[in-house]
Order: sequence, then structure tokens, then C-alpha cells
Amino acid sequence: MPVAHYDAPSMNIAVPFPEELPAGYEWLPNEMRFDPNKHLALEPPTCVITLAELGYSESEIELTATPFAASEPFRVLSDEGAKIMLQTAGTLRAYTKRGGNRIENIVRGGCYRSRWLRDLCISPEVTEVMANIYGTRIAPHTMPVHLGHMNFEPSSVNEAVDKWHHDTIPLDYVMMVTDPKKLPGGRFEYFLGTKEEAAALGAAGKTPPPDRIVAPDFPGPGYVIALHGNMVVHRGAPLTAQAERITMVNAYVALDRTGNDQSRTRDLIGIDDDAALYTEWAKHAAWRAQGRLGDLIETLPFNQEPEAVISRLESAVADVQQAIADMKAGPREAEHYER
Repeated sequence: MPVAHYDAPSMNIAVPFPEELPAGYEWLPNEMRFDPNKHLALEPPTCVITLAELGYSESEIELTATPFAASEPFRVLSDEGAKIMLQTAGTLRAYTKRGGNRIENIVRGGCYRSRWLRDLCISPEVTEVMANIYGTRIAPHTMPVHLGHMNFEPSSVNEAVDKWHHDTIPLDYVMMVTDPKKLPGGRFEYFLGTKEEAAALGAAGKTPPPDRIVAPDFPGPGYVIALHGNMVVHRGAPLTAQAERITMVNAYVALDRTGNDQSRTRDLIGIDDDAALYTEWAKHAAWRAQGRLGDLIETLPFNQEPEAVISRLESAVADVQQAIADMKAGPREAEHYER
């Protein structure tokens, strides 16, 4: 379906990017300054698909940030921007680590190391384009560990770059950093189905059938696909020969906090550094509750049954209570659909 235009404000910030760095991080030296006039070449998509087209019901969709599911690939970076992005990723490769049981080589917290990457990921120009695509007001994710996440090729050719999964965050884009036209395999793929269908396939030891897989064509580096990542099941397919394959994933939050959080932050315990994760997590939960409590203050009328008031108040602070419970529960394996 065609993209519906949304008149987004020029800039939205949910939680400001921290002025100080977590322990263990420092800025890369001698970086070029991010210049949107030179480094962006925004060409928004003309077509998207919806969650309904993937098989989700109206009741499932109304709990999410947007009915949007995925876009066609579209350009974000200029040739110069794509070159700097590749150079930055090459420098950050030194900080790769395993992403639990799902993916072998990732870089998290890159926006605490590269100012250029940080400024790209919180760019108001890109945010406005993404808001138009999603059809809702958004901001760069409140947790900077979700900004500028990078995936690198595995050491084994036969291993998927990233297993079939849905994201730990609601809204994001996946950018091709290396030239996808030169890659032997390693295609980005998504499933034309729901999470429940993918879970049933996984439980039976199966993966999505080929006739229900979409592998979009990315014209080159610096092109992205916008995703409702928490709802669209996707993966990085295996390479057929050893090659450098890098993608960057940048996340957003919907400014309307009445819907579900659509996050699985507990999956990140043991993957992200404690010095950053817990503080960011607490701020995110507090930001969610702040919006819901504000809505309660403005809209809760008199003459309500006590049970109705209690329910509204519990809903307003549910994200904080869930965050506390998950923090206390500790690590768990990251969810995916391959067993």
C-alpha cells in the first residue's frame, strides 16, 4: 500500500542523550562531524505493508504503536555518508561481542563511542521521515544502547547472520552498511506471517517456508528497510562464502504511550554493559510511566468505581513494576524461532 503522509514536527526528544558516558566508553578521536546536508540523501519509500497483511487481528494491532509492518528499501545516506558509515563500523568492529544465543557478532553502545553515529541516529531529518512512514509521532529510542546497534558476519559460513526473531524494541530500521550487491548470500529476509505462526513453526523444528519469505532488494549501502520490529519476524540469512557483512539497526519509540511497551529488555541482561543498561532501562520505564500518569491526571473523572481507579493507576505504573521485576529476575536467553 502507498505511504500515508504524516505531518511530523521537526524534532522530538523523549529522553535526552546523556551528557556523560558510562564507565568503559570513550569517544573515538578525530571523527568527522555529522552533516545532514552532506551525509544524508533521503528518498522515502512509496510502498509499505501493514500488520493486517501479515495476518494480525484488529485486537492485536490496536495494542501496538502503529498498524505499519515494513517498508520497501529506501535511501538514507549519501555516497559520502555511506562511506563514513562503513569506516565507522570498521573502527567499532574492535568492540564486537556475542549477542546471546541468537547472533555471534554485535556491537552495542556504539553511540557512546562515535559522535558521528550518535548524530546520525538522533537526526531530526531521519526521524521525521521515519515518523511519516510509521504514521505516528516518534522519537529516537529512550535507551541509547538501542541506537546504532550493529550486526557483523559470523565466523561460520553456514550460520545465519541473525536467527529468525522479532526485535526487543518496537520500531526500527535496518541499514545495509556493506554493499549488499556484492554479498554472497546474507540476504535480509522477513516472514509473511505472525509471531504466533513463527513460534508454531519453531516448536515443530521448522522455519518459515520459502513461499512466505520476502528478501527485499537493497540497491546499495546506506539503504534501509523500516520495520515494526517487535511484530515482524525476520533474520539475516547465512552467507554462502566468507565476506564482510555489516548492518546497522536504529530504534525509535512512539510518543503515544497508551499502547503496550513492546519491549523485552530483560533479554539484554548479560549482553549490554550493566553500567549503561540498568540506568537506561530505569529511565525508559520512568518515561513510560510519566506519560501514563500525566494522562491519568488529565482525564480521570470523578464518580468512578474504586476498582476502575485502581486499574487505571496500576496500568499507569505497570512498566515500572515490570522493569523492577525483570531486573530482579535476572538474565534469560534471548528469544528466537530456531531450536
